Amino acid sequence: MSSSSRALLPGVRLCPGKPPILRADAAGDAPGWAAAHSDALRAVVAEHASVLVRGLDLRDTAEIAAVFRRLGSGLMAETEAFASRRTYSAGVYSSSAWPANQPMCMHHEHSYRLEFPGLMLFACLRAPTQGGATGVADSQAVLDALPGELVERFERDGWLLTRTYNDEIGASLTEAFGTADRAAIENYCRANAIEYDWQPGGELRTRQRRSAVVRHPVTRQRCWFNQIAFLNQWTLDPEVREYLVEVYGPDALPFNTHFGNGDPISQDIVHLLNTIYETNTAREPWHAGDLLLVDNIRTAHSREPYEGPREVLVAMTDPVRLTDCSPTVEVITG
Repeated sequence: MSSSSRALLPGVRLCPGKPPILRADAAGDAPGWAAAHSDALRAVVAEHASVLVRGLDLRDTAEIAAVFRRLGSGLMAETEAFASRRTYSAGVYSSSAWPANQPMCMHHEHSYRLEFPGLMLFACLRAPTQGGATGVADSQAVLDALPGELVERFERDGWLLTRTYNDEIGASLTEAFGTADRAAIENYCRANAIEYDWQPGGELRTRQRRSAVVRHPVTRQRCWFNQIAFLNQWTLDPEVREYLVEVYGPDALPFNTHFGNGDPISQDIVHLLNTIYETNTAREPWHAGDLLLVDNIRTAHSREPYEGPREVLVAMTDPVRLTDCSPTVEVITG
């Protein structure tokens, strides 16, 4: 930790295998503490890419929302969601709906969009009895650990996300686009470089090609930035995958990823990606009242399986345009 960060926020503890942890004394005023220390917290994130703040004693959703708003430069609305969320207030959401016994593997939030959050904010209202940690992984370390020829192919071709929207699995059209109006959805897709096709049954299928490696807009670090592994069929539990393939067919899964030219990504490659993520994962169990700040480009995050109640609130802020991150794949809108 640099001397400047230490002077602003003394007490940040670095432990192997854990994100940086800061013990805070908010004296019962977490929003006031967040406002007073916003610049200092951002300095820690700029240095370490994430920080867990413990001791704020966050007690309710209104207090958490107030903290989020004092730390963010305007909270972003959820768009193109892959799973449903509960909305607590404008820009403040629940974690994505996902089975408690299934992991959400490492990913960068909305890395398939043309504009995505630069900073993720998480706050724990109720901690699970077991598991459920939000792990973090350094995207530059992941990139450095990947085979060079694989990185070169993804830099050249990018990655392709395919989605088939239905009312049974994943986010519905209304949850993803904020409307069920076909014309409005088509306009959004054209403006955001998403190919679309309406199926005879009314389902929408989309394809969007994006860069797998980008440069951080501030540090200019090359970062592995995508959801290739998380949204790929081979990351799903085998029984879940078999069920989805049987019901929807291999070409109409709710979501799947490919190489940017449309070639399938093998099970071995997905396993390699997830293994490298795991090798580079830092984790700390949630305590009720915790706050976590994550640089969404330099750091991937995950959610581990859990037991018992778990209520973690999420906000996205500091919007970043893909065009400001030196994408390797051209995106054409309109």
